[in-house]
Amino acid sequence: MADPFLRPEDATAADAIAAIADELAMFDDWMERYQFIIELGRKLPPFPEEWANDAHRVPGCQSRVWMEARFRDGALYFAGASDAAIVSGLVALLLRVYSGRSPDEIAATDPVFLKELGLLEALSTNRGNGIAAMARKVREIAALHRAG
Repeated sequence: MADPFLRPEDATAADAIAAIADELAMFDDWMERYQFIIELGRKLPPFPEEWANDAHRVPGCQSRVWMEARFRDGALYFAGASDAAIVSGLVALLLRVYSGRSPDEIAATDPVFLKELGLLEALSTNRGNGIAAMARKVREIAALHRAG
């Protein structure tokens, strides 16, 4: 089975946020940005079927979203999936920022970047709440590893 956990393409979470901002800025309108985000979701590593269950479900999301985390070599790696194309893309954005980072770096990276990139305003209220719930989940997992 292929590794379902996303490996970071950017050196730091801040670099990932800057790269995402640059990529989104290439598009003139939100329809093009949505298409770009949907494409990101399609490129996520395959999420194992057996994880698409209530134990992996992220609460607070209108669409079904599942996440799994593994702590390896001092970093947290995340796998994620959704049953909605746009939400899979949002999962991909979050994982690009947070997966493969140390718990301290995750804790230091406030999800306010979602607002700064205009993503929360461009999404429906339910989707905005959902991505905020996903970011909370990632940070809760990081907090457990920092304390532990």
